[in-house]
Amino acid sequence: MTQDHTTGPDAAPETPAPWRPSRTVAVVLAGGTGTRLGLGIPKQLLKIAGKPIIEHTLAVFEAAPEIDEIIVLMATGHVEQAQQIVDKAGFRKVSKVIEGGDTRNATTRIALDAVGEGDVNILFHDAVRPLVSARIVRECVNALWTYSAVDVAIPSADTIIQVDENDCITDIPVRATLRRGQTPQAFRSGTIREAYRRAEGDPHFAATDDCGVVLRYLPGTPIKVIDGSDENIKVTHPVDVHLADKLFQLAAAQAPRLTDHRSYTEELTGRTVVIFGGSYGIGHDLAELARRYGAQVFPFSRSSTGTHVERAEDVTAALKTAFEATGRIDHVVVTAGILEKGALADLDEETMDRVLQVNFVGPVIVARQSLPYLQQTKGQLLLYTSSSYTRGRAQYALYSSTKAALVNLTQALSDEWAEFGVRVNCINPERTATPMRTKAFGEEPEHTLLAAETVARSSLDVLISDLTGQVIDVRRAPGEPAAVPAQPTAVDADRLASAG
Repeated sequence: MTQDHTTGPDAAPETPAPWRPSRTVAVVLAGGTGTRLGLGIPKQLLKIAGKPIIEHTLAVFEAAPEIDEIIVLMATGHVEQAQQIVDKAGFRKVSKVIEGGDTRNATTRIALDAVGEGDVNILFHDAVRPLVSARIVRECVNALWTYSAVDVAIPSADTIIQVDENDCITDIPVRATLRRGQTPQAFRSGTIREAYRRAEGDPHFAATDDCGVVLRYLPGTPIKVIDGSDENIKVTHPVDVHLADKLFQLAAAQAPRLTDHRSYTEELTGRTVVIFGGSYGIGHDLAELARRYGAQVFPFSRSSTGTHVERAEDVTAALKTAFEATGRIDHVVVTAGILEKGALADLDEETMDRVLQVNFVGPVIVARQSLPYLQQTKGQLLLYTSSSYTRGRAQYALYSSTKAALVNLTQALSDEWAEFGVRVNCINPERTATPMRTKAFGEEPEHTLLAAETVARSSLDVLISDLTGQVIDVRRAPGEPAAVPAQPTAVDADRLASAG
């Protein structure tokens, strides 16, 4: 840390030299053991949205242009697992994966030694905050040009009370001045090193927060606070796992969208897309879009090709046809589905069997048959659910439950197939204008329905993204017109192969 010097009793302080760090290093603190989650593995290795939590976290810093290097401090006995995650993901900025200390104090000192000497920006971040945003990282680094210590925090929505040893209130601080701390915490290397050097002389020193060390042992140092985000949660308790998973789903709703026709064409030309349920609605519109951008598309359905997704021999033949024609299969999409209304007690066995076979057994068969092809291309399986998957609805018991099963299947397969590099995602459109919906509900006001083409466009964005294990919500933008669904032929009126 630069200090002022004087040449005599009346001399003015010299102007501190401007801060010129040689690089910016993100230190990812992954020393937790997961005891509060009741796990047998460190919580940072728990999978959420198809990937270990620490992989999500590292990906943010890997993608941040402000970060030059990443150092991982891992829990004792799990360094090899962390290194395998780094190697498999291809994180080029990770220079070291080393064992952390027994305490936060010791871990920070190990990190400072690993960073080395010289003027460096250092960001300390909890590995189990996988939803940290690029904006937060950028603002932390930018703030270090002016401040030597930076914290991240959000306003407290709750009233904070202070209690004594008997759990009786002793004070209620003014909420307007209170913040809830998050990470990263960022420092000029000289500042954090000096704070810890001074702390060594305190026999009662025990750090849980690096900004707290600076505040206590370098009390004249301003600590800048930048705005965090509600999504930047720390996965600590069992409920946090579910919250983080849902937040990833919400984030995935904004799948990366390319900007122009040329970009889509560059992504899709030469790819082979197989669509089961490609004759009507979403499947049909997706096939048309993918063809427009240069993909070779093979739509199959019971009406157009006599393909039944619930029959393994039909699925085998369909995939073989596409592969023999192009030599590859990059994406397999299953929009096939049927919706039958009625109380469960009133449905006949034939109807129940048809719903279960087409809506669930079919996608399972397609998944099993597709894996060998998708392994070769590191491709993706895309399934479709319904907004009813979150809560079963009367008169749609089988439909809702099969759609919920597809969400579970998506999340499970994304985990199983991660080692093969195969991605699995699920689209969750709101009420969509498709022939299947028209058959079930009759004519509805168009302004209340999502256009099938909008769902198809979002589906295409997901297919060319790196997402996996995600349930992507697709919602109608205010004022967006809905497409009028094409009318099914009489031959297929009772068995539409198009999700809605």
